[in-house]
Amino acid sequence: MSLLFIGVDPNTGDDKSPTVWVDGENKELVLQGWKPGPQLEAECATFELPGHARGIPDDEAVIRIPARMLHMIREACDAIERGDVR
Repeated sequence: MSLLFIGVDPNTGDDKSPTVWVDGENKELVLQGWKPGPQLEAECATFELPGHARGIPDDEAVIRIPARMLHMIREACDAIERGDVR
């Protein structure tokens, strides 16, 4: 796997670090974020949408990313579209 580092939340200290990468091989965003806590995770698990069962599959996770990192997520999307990573 070839990861392209995009950025880390500049407002967190040394012990916390929401981070954005791009996996160029799979054309995916890779996000590290905060655990949402049991109440928010449970709320996310209650949504049932067409083609999407209620709950959170064992191989998926809910994470929180601060809105101040949106520009990093946009940059990561742009990198995938441009093919910056292979």
